[in-house]
Amino acid sequence: MHEVDIAALIRAWESGAPVLDVRENYEYTEGHVSGARSIPLSELSARVGEVQPGDTVYVICASGNRSKRGAEILEAAGRPAVSVAGGTRAWISAGREVRRGPTP
Repeated sequence: MHEVDIAALIRAWESGAPVLDVRENYEYTEGHVSGARSIPLSELSARVGEVQPGDTVYVICASGNRSKRGAEILEAAGRPAVSVAGGTRAWISAGREVRRGPTP
């Protein structure tokens, strides 16, 4: 499992890379990276088929802990994935906006 910093996520996000938020639904609703898809870590193993193979998926959570496990699950299922160190907190600290509500 690879881990990238927030600057790498920003560059990838600006290029349209897929972002997967593995926090719980209430956390996602409170604020997430615009365009990020939500699949809580507790459901990811059962829903991994919903993540299309292909481009590297940037897995994000609140601080970077759950995203490591999420990236491992995806990689084990044959989906290229990286964990975002610092998570959504680092995104906000970098001055990036979050979207609120249940949709990406």
